[in-house]
Amino acid sequence: MCHVVKRLLLGLGVGPTVYELDQLGRGGREIHSPSVSAAAVPAVFVGGQLLGGVEKVMSCHINGSLVPLLKQAGALWL
Repeated sequence: MCHVVKRLLLGLGVGPTVYELDQLGRGGREIHSPSVSAAAVPAVFVGGQLLGGVEKVMSCHINGSLVPLLKQAGALWL
């Protein structure tokens, strides 16, 4: 599902910062957020705030709120 979210964001013109936990030392333990459990991947942050996982990202995309959210965060300039 991480690939799906990454492809969606790239397709919208966003250049996301991606942390591949399986490629980080110690399994990505240096990335911490009190609102994200270890099993909640992908964990998508927009403008420094947790948006959610794949279900939330896809829901926002379908209901039309994702692009305005990305614009507001400065991640998209269309």
